[in-house]
Amino acid sequence: MWNLAMEDAVAKTRSNIGRFGPLFPHVSNNDVYALNDNRSWTAGFWPGMLWLCYEYTKDETFLTAARNTTESFRDRLAQRKALNTHDIGFLYTLSAKAHWIVQEDEFAKQLTIDAADLLLARFRPQTGIIQAWGSEGDEEYGGRMIIDCMMNLPLLYWASEITGDRRYSDAAVQHADKSRRFLIRGDDSSYHTFYFNRETGDAIRGGTHQGYADGSTWTRGQAWGIYGFALSYRYTRNPLYLETSLRMARYFLERLPEDFVAYWDFDAPVNADTKRDSSASAITACGILELLGHLPADHPERDYLEDGVQRSMKGLIRHYATIGKPDAQGLLEHGSYSVRGDASPDDYMIWGDYYYLEAIMRLEQGHKGYW
Repeated sequence: MWNLAMEDAVAKTRSNIGRFGPLFPHVSNNDVYALNDNRSWTAGFWPGMLWLCYEYTKDETFLTAARNTTESFRDRLAQRKALNTHDIGFLYTLSAKAHWIVQEDEFAKQLTIDAADLLLARFRPQTGIIQAWGSEGDEEYGGRMIIDCMMNLPLLYWASEITGDRRYSDAAVQHADKSRRFLIRGDDSSYHTFYFNRETGDAIRGGTHQGYADGSTWTRGQAWGIYGFALSYRYTRNPLYLETSLRMARYFLERLPEDFVAYWDFDAPVNADTKRDSSASAITACGILELLGHLPADHPERDYLEDGVQRSMKGLIRHYATIGKPDAQGLLEHGSYSVRGDASPDDYMIWGDYYYLEAIMRLEQGHKGYW
């Protein structure tokens, strides 16, 4: 099953090289990807797919296309184009850092370090967080963190390992600790976002930006936490991070519907019109596979987690993947960008395609991802 899914994904990605040209896919409308000139937070997922396909096939077509994206990311960093955000990790991990991992390209390595510097500049010592959006001192965003940022921290951990400078990892650890304390609730669910007083660091409240309600659990946010805390454990070996990832994974799996693919929010009323988020299930599959790589063979929950990831991936492949639709631009149907904002609530998501591909590579070849 994994091989069939991989071959289908490779064929569609190859077709999309010509279809997308120098542009970057974001989300779809009417099954057609919206493209931009590398200014979205999602631009890194396309090069990540190209690097994965190159590693799987060794086809120079993918290598050339992947390398070309690195130049685009160099220009974006030089121009500081749409980089006033924590999403620098999403952007440069799957582009420049992946380039370094696959080819040990020194230019790509330095570009990744430069990106880590920009992300480090978003760390706010007063609150101990990496500010999600906006400029320092911003009244609305100055003390705001979001769970998505757990996936940006590996860029900082990596930069510490490469340079020997602990400032990167110290900031990442402070943010991870703050996320664990304030974003993860006592029942192992999660807030999407949390607010602090930007001057005193005092905690104010949890909330949401894309979930059903402030107190609900947005499934993609839960997925970011599962994978993000597992990755923080990979770099730090702090057992609390592994425990947090495990608890969040259990919460996610226990609340899946019959086909084992998540709705967009665990607390949204379920009826015939309730949107799914296939991307949340793809992210979670990667996160659980990372988590399993750190658990001992005799761990009491290993069988449960292995069964959960198998059922999730089989659900995606059988009911959500575009296998059998050779002209489809996307790999996964029924992803949701922002249901609340009515922005592509039931479409292809380029990050859903990326994590689906990464999960298959993990299952098929034991790939570890680029994080």
